[in-house]
Amino acid sequence: MPEINITEEGKKLFDVEIAAMEAVKNALDERFEKIVKLICDCKGKVVITGMDKPGHIGTKIAATMASLGTPSFFLHPAEAQHGDLGMLDKDDVVIAISFSGESEEVTKLIPSLKLIGATLVGISGNPDSTLITHSDYSFVFPPIKEACALNLAPTSSTTVALAFGDALAVCASKIYGFNEQNFALFHPAGSLGKKLVTKVADLMKTGEDNSVVSINTQLKDAIVVMSKKALGIVCVVENDRLVGVFTDGDLRRALSKEIDVYNIVIDELMIRTPITVSSNLLAVEALKLMNDRNISALPVVDDGKLVGTIRINDITGMGIIL
Repeated sequence: MPEINITEEGKKLFDVEIAAMEAVKNALDERFEKIVKLICDCKGKVVITGMDKPGHIGTKIAATMASLGTPSFFLHPAEAQHGDLGMLDKDDVVIAISFSGESEEVTKLIPSLKLIGATLVGISGNPDSTLITHSDYSFVFPPIKEACALNLAPTSSTTVALAFGDALAVCASKIYGFNEQNFALFHPAGSLGKKLVTKVADLMKTGEDNSVVSINTQLKDAIVVMSKKALGIVCVVENDRLVGVFTDGDLRRALSKEIDVYNIVIDELMIRTPITVSSNLLAVEALKLMNDRNISALPVVDDGKLVGTIRINDITGMGIIL
């Protein structure tokens, strides 16, 4: 086993791939602009295809495009020849990636794509290849060196293809005016998505799960309700309208004064002007309010009527954080 400086060898690989990235960056021109505009004007789907390593890159590019507002998917070129071409129509843009431009699985698709009427974009490192010759639009990478010691295994070429695809996706998203709300719509399970789409109404306790008593309720009975519902708060209502709240912190303070819980009504101890939130408020905004005021639970009020209770734990438990 040859002796090598592993760290230095790793750095050399980075240098080779960085040089390839710089070369492709400097080669971006009107060809790149035309492809971006083609994507933005596409009435159908943007379909990425490629075989082997470029195929893996194509899968990621398609996923990035889809997440940034471009309807896109990856089509395996071999499976396309066995029926999956039926996924395509004339309004689609097909971006085929092959560094040699001669990948048999990819070039065999060209006649069918022409018959379907889809627009073909060829991405390659070979300007005289079959793929580039028969593409409607194309981008040819400048000469680059693979980072592989043999200059054979797809390394630099797949790195630049990935960056090129990311550039297409991001530039198109900027033209669309893609924003955080759009991103959240496509990423509802992500932290940002949850922040931007989850409202208090989605998480609040309602109905039988809510902690509610009527005005003039004995304190001892209110304590039982608060304990049973385990929300750390009891909301006091009159004709469904919130008139006050009583929290577990209020209870501790009251007990420290040795009050007679059997001979006092909740009205005498409740907070009559509590902080409230509406059910339409974003949960992250309610979380910020509770953090700022050091409150663990808030009544949810719409048009003066109590509709629920939201707790800080209900929000953070969904993975929503500030």
